[in-house]
Amino acid sequence: MNTLVAFSREGEVGVITVNNPPVNALSPGVPEGIKACLEEASTDDSIKAIILIGGGRTFIAGADIKEFGKITSGQRREGINFLGLLLAIEDCPKPTIAAIHGTAFGGGLEVAMAFHYRVADLSSQVGQPEVKLGIIPGAAGTQRLPRLAGVAKAVEMCAFGDPIKAKAAFECGIIDRIIEGDLLEGAVAFAREVVASGALVMKTRDRIEKLGDTAANAAIFAEARKQAAKRTRGQTAPVAAIDAVEAATKLSFEEGCKREAELFKECLFSPQSSAMIHIFFGEREVSKIPDIPKDTRAFEIRKAAVIGAGTMGGGIAMNYANAGIPVILREVDQTALDRGLAVIRKNYANSVKRGRFSQEVMDQRMALIQPTTTYDGFEDVDIVVEAVFEGMELKKQVFGELDKICKPDAILASNTSTLNIDEIASVTSRPQMVIGHHFFSPANVMKLLEIVRGKETSKEVIATSMALARKLNKVGVLVGNCRGFVGNRMVAPYGRESQFLVEEGARPQDVDDTLYEFGLAMGPLSMGDLAGLDVGWRIRKEYKHLEDPSERHPLIADQLCERGRFGQKTGAGWYRYDENRNRIPDPEVDKLIEALATEAGIKRREISKEEIIDRTMYALVNEGARILEEGFALRAVDIDVIYVFGYGFPAWRGGPMWYADTVGLKKVYDRISEFHREHGKQWEPAPLLRELAEQGKKFSDFDKEKLARNA
Repeated sequence: MNTLVAFSREGEVGVITVNNPPVNALSPGVPEGIKACLEEASTDDSIKAIILIGGGRTFIAGADIKEFGKITSGQRREGINFLGLLLAIEDCPKPTIAAIHGTAFGGGLEVAMAFHYRVADLSSQVGQPEVKLGIIPGAAGTQRLPRLAGVAKAVEMCAFGDPIKAKAAFECGIIDRIIEGDLLEGAVAFAREVVASGALVMKTRDRIEKLGDTAANAAIFAEARKQAAKRTRGQTAPVAAIDAVEAATKLSFEEGCKREAELFKECLFSPQSSAMIHIFFGEREVSKIPDIPKDTRAFEIRKAAVIGAGTMGGGIAMNYANAGIPVILREVDQTALDRGLAVIRKNYANSVKRGRFSQEVMDQRMALIQPTTTYDGFEDVDIVVEAVFEGMELKKQVFGELDKICKPDAILASNTSTLNIDEIASVTSRPQMVIGHHFFSPANVMKLLEIVRGKETSKEVIATSMALARKLNKVGVLVGNCRGFVGNRMVAPYGRESQFLVEEGARPQDVDDTLYEFGLAMGPLSMGDLAGLDVGWRIRKEYKHLEDPSERHPLIADQLCERGRFGQKTGAGWYRYDENRNRIPDPEVDKLIEALATEAGIKRREISKEEIIDRTMYALVNEGARILEEGFALRAVDIDVIYVFGYGFPAWRGGPMWYADTVGLKKVYDRISEFHREHGKQWEPAPLLRELAEQGKKFSDFDKEKLARNA
């Protein structure tokens, strides 16, 4: 009927095919096309049943996310009534069957649930992931899903957004049949069975047998709200999703849809949804690098090697094994190697225990990791990732050795978190093949990969690194080569202010708890204890000669390290830790802080939560503005993505730069200027921040203007 939706026939079965690559999103034109095809098939007496299927690699992966922005800005064109389309599908007098392959997510699943039957191939997945964009299903998803899958499963899927595989969808009633072999052939055969049976079609909205009773449902909703408070702390959409499913159990279908629409609108127009949609698009935007053309050749990575089997090296090796890439794991001695392998094995065993994959998969992945204490085999690898201690001389020694052993077109990558990539590359004969691959701890879990380009890093090596990040299931963000790159350069003033606040009167738990309540995965002092305070101590000693003696520097962290308090791994850091690594505030640390502050002449006082948030968040923002202006980050959204995926910044606040935009850059600039007057030159406002604030602009405006210049 249009270029996006086609109609064909398989004998007496009409087939509607959506062709809107790459994921058959419900963009304008797709719902209209489905409706037109449905009307044609409904009025054709020779058609006895109707199938909807997706062309290409998937069914319907969901709504076109860009349309949400048009709604909130008031720009969305008038179009088809989507709820009306779903009612029309349900009211069709002929049996309708949704044939699912790939994914049926969000609006895609809502469409499928309006059909009388659903069939799927075994590899497909279904889900209602809207909460991950700060919204809820808005086309009766919260009303139809409990009628098919039951209340508990519907609450789980709508409130937490995780997809389920076809087998699980069949078991709970979302899918009516799993098709083996060709999906369309199987769907047509199923349609003919339905027609031959003469059974009356059952509308999903009329099904009430799985809606449960009040007492059982009350327990389900209470537990779901408890889990939402724990798993999606601070977010409003999961609670709204639970409310909407609850409405399905208490109201008529029509009234339940009205309640869902109210909750959907509240979520869509909320700051949380704007922030999460910003991160959704940001994750895709960071892959676009202005000076790296799309057709730049990327090298094939068939075999890898990792130097160092410690916490980072072991996790990095797991990433390669998880992606099916054989990896050599080297350590200096057998004891350290065995210890690293034991940790890897334990991590995989825990995943098997939790049901994430089978013992067979674990065995396959372990077999891909080749342990060694020599450089044997390094001459054949396509990439080496160095993950030794954070010391320049050691890293240069390793790269000098690799340069002599590895083939000329092997990429030499460093996992350094702060050190100069160009200096590391200087000991090699191939600086164009040297790059930073800064993984985040735990490397086998955290999604961020900071990709650090040196001044001579080739475009092919950058393109390969970005493609490799995707293959390793990471979000790769390209950054420039400065001390700490982007993430750790910004975290330095953030950590500095958290320690200054403690010296000035806040307790460690005051700082951490306030920022946890703000939405961070953990506060900065707890984060230091988790990572190991000795890591930062080693870096500070590396750069000690560069410190400005006229500036104030934190007093406590180094003293904790001098006392052997390195954090969780030693049972004591900013806090004490029990055998389960639970945090316990330590009076000894409080006494040490007071003594050092008194000795330094620091006047201690009561510090508010507002000041804790402003000084830590605006320290991030001010340094981020400098990084942007200096070109070490391509865009403000790159910084936001780095902080959401690498540092536990809440996606529903959009990252530090987006957060500053929501506060208002004039307000942020004025507060930073106040801190500058009170605390000295470390708080000097970044010129870019001042410029944007004076012009009434945002960091998002900076990104748009830069995009226009690069177009």
